[in-house]
Amino acid sequence: MEYNILMKNFEDLTIADDYMFCTVMQDEELCKTLLSMVLKDKIGKIKKINHQVPIDNQIGAKGIRLDIMIEDENGKFYDIEMQTTDQRNLPKRMRYYQCAIDSSVLNKGADYNDLPDTFIIFFCTFDYINKDLPIYTLKTTPAEVPSYTFNDGVNKIIVNSKAATKAEPELRAFLEYMNGQKASTNFTEAIENKVNSTKEDENRRREYMLITSFEMDARRTGIKENIIKTITNMRKKNCDNEFISEITGLSIQEIKDLEEKEN
Repeated sequence: MEYNILMKNFEDLTIADDYMFCTVMQDEELCKTLLSMVLKDKIGKIKKINHQVPIDNQIGAKGIRLDIMIEDENGKFYDIEMQTTDQRNLPKRMRYYQCAIDSSVLNKGADYNDLPDTFIIFFCTFDYINKDLPIYTLKTTPAEVPSYTFNDGVNKIIVNSKAATKAEPELRAFLEYMNGQKASTNFTEAIENKVNSTKEDENRRREYMLITSFEMDARRTGIKENIIKTITNMRKKNCDNEFISEITGLSIQEIKDLEEKEN
């Protein structure tokens, strides 16, 4: 049975696609320059940069995979994410990422003051807060004393490409490039060159095909499991094949085939 899951062709990838963003941002200078645009200050020398970093928490907890994780010479950590789909869960997602990072960097028996400053930065092609600003910086402050900063070392930032025209010139050019416009600065041209060279790299192509093949298989498995669960629940309600077919979009033969394989 065919499940309609479409993955983007390698040749069509842009900087807004997860794989391409992670690949390009492995370039230390490009990554550091982008961070400096967003944070508006000098970033320390990058000590370590990793992409697609898996973090598994305690047994039974949901694991995560960070797009780009950076550690600078001052011990600060930066998690950079590219997000093109608004799943309406960004606040809770950022909270969970923060928790996962803290748990992974604080050694057993260490003092809480040993926790490093962290920056979780989401580049989004949608305006989650809907205030038409290019950058939203989220800080912890007491509701009763808004002028006071509760210095927990946590910095959450949402970069909104929808408001590109309101950003400072260099960042604006990058956000417009994210939105599919032409490279217009030295920085975006350097990124475009990196994108093009990645597309010419056969090893990268094979890597992408392996990753997408694995993800498609995983999604197919998940879809199939959900369909089987739906059919089982509908059977309990004494639904007939015609009604199940109408709801699931499967043919009656496909429904029978699935049930036979499960029995």
